[in-house]
Amino acid sequence: MSPLRVGVDTGGTFTDVVALDLGTGRIETRKVSSTPGDPAVAVIEGLRRLLAQMKNSPRDVEGFVHGTTVATNALLEGKWAKTALVTTEGFRDVLEIGRQDRPDLYDFFVEKPEPIVPRSLRFEVPERLDHRGRVLRPLDERALEGIAERIQREDVQSVAVVFLFSYLNPEHERRAREILRRGLPPSVPIVLSCETLPEFREYERTSTTVMNAALVPVVSRYLGTLERGLREFGLGCEVRVMQSNGGIASVAQARRLPAALVLSGPAGGVAGAQFLGELIGHRDLIALDMGGTSCDVSLIRGGRPRLSGEGAIAGRPLRLPMLDIQTIGAGGGSIAWVDAGGALKVGPRSAGAEPGPAGYGRGGTEPTVTDAQLVLGRLDPERPLGDIPRLDVEAARRAIRKIAEPLGLPLERAALGIVKVANANMERAIRALTVERGHDPRDFALLAFGGAGQLHAADLARALRIPKVILPPAAGVLSALGLLAADAVLTFGQTVLQPLERADWTLLRSILEGFREEGRKRLQEDGLPEEHITFAPSLDLRYRGQAFELNVPLTPEELGALGPETGARVARRFHEAHERAYGFSAPEEPVEIVHVRLVALGRGAKPRLPRRRLAEPPEPRTRRPVCFEDTGWVECPVYEREALYEPFAITGPAVLEGQDATALVPPGVRAWADAYGTVFLSVCE
Repeated sequence: MSPLRVGVDTGGTFTDVVALDLGTGRIETRKVSSTPGDPAVAVIEGLRRLLAQMKNSPRDVEGFVHGTTVATNALLEGKWAKTALVTTEGFRDVLEIGRQDRPDLYDFFVEKPEPIVPRSLRFEVPERLDHRGRVLRPLDERALEGIAERIQREDVQSVAVVFLFSYLNPEHERRAREILRRGLPPSVPIVLSCETLPEFREYERTSTTVMNAALVPVVSRYLGTLERGLREFGLGCEVRVMQSNGGIASVAQARRLPAALVLSGPAGGVAGAQFLGELIGHRDLIALDMGGTSCDVSLIRGGRPRLSGEGAIAGRPLRLPMLDIQTIGAGGGSIAWVDAGGALKVGPRSAGAEPGPAGYGRGGTEPTVTDAQLVLGRLDPERPLGDIPRLDVEAARRAIRKIAEPLGLPLERAALGIVKVANANMERAIRALTVERGHDPRDFALLAFGGAGQLHAADLARALRIPKVILPPAAGVLSALGLLAADAVLTFGQTVLQPLERADWTLLRSILEGFREEGRKRLQEDGLPEEHITFAPSLDLRYRGQAFELNVPLTPEELGALGPETGARVARRFHEAHERAYGFSAPEEPVEIVHVRLVALGRGAKPRLPRRRLAEPPEPRTRRPVCFEDTGWVECPVYEREALYEPFAITGPAVLEGQDATALVPPGVRAWADAYGTVFLSVCE
C-alpha cells in the first residue's frame, strides 16, 4: 500500500476526513457527524471509516493534520480553565478598563463580556520597569511566595504573568515563574507575556496572555486525548495542528500557544482555497465556506490571503497573527425565526450536530436553512451527507410551517424567504470584506465550498455582480484538503519603538537573527529539512504620533545587511503603503519603527490532483422538480458531481450532487468543468 497523508477538520455539524494517496495522487473523503461532547471521538471514527473505505491500515498514514474548534468553543462557551493573573502593582484592573470604548457607538446599554480572570484572582506584585526596560523597583519575591500560596488555595488551573514593560526586559517575569513554580503543582501552567506577546499596548498584551493561559489546560487535555486515541487506533505518525495564521504547527507548539488556534478550522478552508486557486490559475478569490453552523468569508488577492495582526473572540482582543476571516451565523443548521415585529430572521443560533436540522430525523424540530433547501427539492432525501441514513422531508415541512403560518405564506414561499435572508446575511459579510475595504467584488471570482456553500453561490454572485463562481472538487471537505496543502508557519515579533532615521540597526539585526535561529531550530525539530525553510522579515512602521502601524516587508538580502541605506528604502516602501491604504502619504513626517517581525516558513509537499478528460459529456443521473424564486417548480437534470470533467458544459437549471456537497445551477446560468473536476458558473454575462 502507498503511504497516506490525512487531514481532519472538525466542524459544528460534521467532521470531515480527507486522505491523499502519495503514490497515486488519489483523494478519498468521508464525512461523519461531529461529537461536541468529545470532538476526538468523531475524528477517530471518521479516520476509521475512511481507512476501511480505502482498504488501508493506520500504519499507512505518514502525515496527519488537524483543524480544531476546541479553543474557539472554549472561549465562546466560557469553558476555559480557572485562571489567575499576576501583574504589576497598580495594573490589576487593566482587563476591565480596556480601551474604554463601546463596540457599538450608539448602544448605551451594551454589556462588555466578563473578564476571563475575575478580580478575586488578579494579584498585584510590587515591581516596576521604566519605558526603556530599566529596573525602577526590584521584584518583591516574598510577596510572590505569598501569592503562590493564595493561588494554590483557590485551586487555580493556570496562571498568567504580565508585568509592565516586560517586552523590553523579561527578567522579572522569568524570575516570577521560578518562584511561582516552587509553590504550585507541576500540572499548573505558568504563561508569561514576554513569551506569548512581547509587544506594547498593555490591554491587548494582558488579554492575549490571559486568553492563552486559560486555554492551555483545555487544549492540552484535548490534544492529549486525541493523541492517545490515535495511538491506540494504530497511528504511528506525529499529529500536526492548523493555526489561525494559515500554517501548521506541532502539538508541542499548539500546547505552548493554544490562543493561536482560535481560527484553526476556518484557516484550513482558506488554505484549501489558496491551493486550488493557484492550481487553476485564479489568484483573486472571495472564499465562501458555508458549513453547518456558520459561514466564513475571506479574501485572497494575488494568490495570498490577507493576514491581520489582531482580532477579537467573544468581544475580547486577541493580538496574534491570524487570517482575516469574517464569520457569521449563517450555516445549513442556522435556525429561522420571526421577531416581535414580524420580520423573518435567520441565525445566529444553530441546530448544530445534535439534534441538527429537522430533516436529519434526530429530534430537531426548529426550521433551518437545510430544511428550507430540502423542502425546495434542492437536496435528495436518499443522498444525505455524512452518516445520516436519509433526510426526512415531512419533518422539514413541519418545521418550515412554523415560519409559513405566522407570516401567512405558502410553504415554498417561506422556504425561499429563509434562503433569501441567509443569502442577505452572507452578502453583507462579503461586502464588509470587499467594498468596505476598497475592493470591488467584480474583480474577484467567488470560490464556494463547505457542505452548504454551493447551494447559495450563484445567487450571491448575482447579487454582488461577481462574474464567475468556482465550485471546487471535494467542495464539502475542502477545509480538510487545505490542511494537507498548508505549510508550517512560525511567527515572531518584538516591540522596539525607535525613530527610523536614528535606528539601532545592530540591535534590530540581532533581534531578527535570534528569531531566525529560533525558527530554524523549531522547524528542524519538527522534521523539516534546511532547504525547505525560508524566512520573511518585516518592520511595523508609522508616522510619529499615529496610533496604528503598517507592516513593511524586508527582502532576504536586507535581513543580512541592515543599515541606514536599508532605512531609506524601507521608508519609501512605507510611504507607498500608506498611500495605498489611506489615500495619502507624508514623506516629510518622521517615521517610527514599532515592531520587528519575522515569519519562519517550512514548505511541505502539496497534493497533486489528478487530471482527466471525458470522451463525451456525462448524462444526468436522474431528474427531479426543484423550486426557484423566479420560475417556481422546474424539472431539473441531476448530475453526479464526481463525474464532471471537461468537456462537460450545460446551461441551468441543474443540480450537481456529490458525496460531500450539492451544488445548484439556477436557470440561465452557464456551467462547465475543467480537467481537475472544477466546475465554473458564469453568472453575470
